[in-house]
Amino acid sequence: MTIVRDPDLTRSRLIAAAFDEIYENGFQGMRVEEILKRTGLKKGALYHHFASKLDIAYAVMDEYIVDMVKDVWINPMSEYEDPIEGITKVVLNIIGGGGDHDYIKNGCPLNNLAQEMSSLDEGFRQRIHNLLQLWIKAFDQNLQRGKKLGYIDKNVDTATASTFIVAILEGSTSLLKASQDKNMLQACWLGLESYLISLRPASVKNKEITEKSL
Repeated sequence: MTIVRDPDLTRSRLIAAAFDEIYENGFQGMRVEEILKRTGLKKGALYHHFASKLDIAYAVMDEYIVDMVKDVWINPMSEYEDPIEGITKVVLNIIGGGGDHDYIKNGCPLNNLAQEMSSLDEGFRQRIHNLLQLWIKAFDQNLQRGKKLGYIDKNVDTATASTFIVAILEGSTSLLKASQDKNMLQACWLGLESYLISLRPASVKNKEITEKSL
């Protein structure tokens, strides 16, 4: 019987296992032996696709964490005409899940690597910076669209607002990880919600504040 090997599948399995290893132990705690144990593959298979431990970690950033940010934060926003509604629904969906156990224990994969590796490796720093800028730009584009449609006050600096929103979202994951308390998500959301309301035109803002007080 001939065994058919799929190199793309093998590569994907290695990247997924490397992500799990980095998420649980950090890049510096990642062990090649554990990646091989998770996949059941031989060392030769790993080094056929990746030249080094750093090489596979870069692939985790480029092909796994980038897609994760797009799937969780960027792509869902396109489903909403009102960007504030979009951000609200995405955040509440995460809070509604209570933050799964891994997220509470280990935090945000992107934030973890930003804290661990930005000052140690330029390749990591540049990748992390580029992904954060992609996220901020996507939010900025949605807020600009919302401004044109009347959902956002015309005087709002959408670039600054987008940067601040991403900073709140990433900072909240640090607080969640440090506290190991899922209620921290709710506390952070209440602050973000107040900020999002402040971006509304006065007429819409007053209506939302009135509705919340009823």
